[in-house]
Amino acid sequence: MQDSYTLGIEEEYLLVDRDSLDLVEAPDALMAACKSELDEQVSPEFLQCQIEIGTKVCADIGDARDDLRRLRACVAEQAAAFNLAPIAVSCHPFADWKDQHHTDKERYSDLQKALGGVARRMLISGMHVHIGLQDETLRTDLMPQLSYFLPHLLALSASSPFWQGEDTGLASYRLSVFDNLPRTGLPPQFSSWAEYQRTTGTLIELGVIEDTTKIWWDLRPSHRFPTLETRIMDVSPRLEHTLSLAALLQAITRMLCRMRARNLKWREYDRFLIAENRWRAQRYGTAEGLIDFGERRIRPIEDLINELIGMVAEDAEALGSMHEIMRLKEIVEGGTSAMRQRRVWAEAEASGAAPGPAVVKHLIEEFTQDL
Repeated sequence: MQDSYTLGIEEEYLLVDRDSLDLVEAPDALMAACKSELDEQVSPEFLQCQIEIGTKVCADIGDARDDLRRLRACVAEQAAAFNLAPIAVSCHPFADWKDQHHTDKERYSDLQKALGGVARRMLISGMHVHIGLQDETLRTDLMPQLSYFLPHLLALSASSPFWQGEDTGLASYRLSVFDNLPRTGLPPQFSSWAEYQRTTGTLIELGVIEDTTKIWWDLRPSHRFPTLETRIMDVSPRLEHTLSLAALLQAITRMLCRMRARNLKWREYDRFLIAENRWRAQRYGTAEGLIDFGERRIRPIEDLINELIGMVAEDAEALGSMHEIMRLKEIVEGGTSAMRQRRVWAEAEASGAAPGPAVVKHLIEEFTQDL
């Protein structure tokens, strides 16, 4: 229990024209303006219509709120000068991936070459959360336990129901696109940090990948930082929902460490079973519930999240994040972003308006809602 469970949050945004509401490439002048204010906390992403931000190492959720609000506000302000707006959503509701171009950087050019046509469809954005864990052994020990909760996080974060102007029927279509890449999905189980290094090192030694940044599991030890990095979540349009999800992940991590200190652990379920919950979260979001493997039945998300809040209450109190944890009830009761987007789409269609642009306007408003 000596870790401080520091936080780091990365978000990828899409840039849209305020008039057409379609995607546009980030002007060099916009990136320069953001860089002058945010330095290394902002960078281009794989596609030219994307921009990525990353918080500093945050001691607690309050620090994360201050830094993430500053980052979002800067990107929104600088984009407005070019008649653009950022949206924090995992798929644009009507843009065509064939019209997008990747950023002219050696890393992205190499990625395009290595992945072929699969890379071209990557018109998706995600949210990554780092939790600080200094002990390497602890990182690999927690991975199979923490994997159990990945579907819960995906269900709560789902924000990508539309693709190229059509309702996909999924709450997170982003994951369907991302899973076409190699080295994605649930992480394997490793018995030790040494086994993790041997396994990933095989691909590095053979020249298949240059380092573990090219391993894109839903949960992985970070290549750059002493953290566990969770990558399964869709990006959240609302700042406060991002913070609630990050706070939940931080509290779960502390709970698992607290159990470990008492020589206990969360049961490590087979990846096959967790993958079924992953699919249910991807397909339904919070609408149809997840499998409770202990009780051997499908339970409503509301029940599971209420139970989870109770389990991590001690940890949330210690971390100063109980307020953010309790806001998870708002996501369950009020609906995920995918649900809200579908409501806006249906209302626009009923009134005779264009539904795709209506959804983008809604997403622009939600981006600045908590700034």
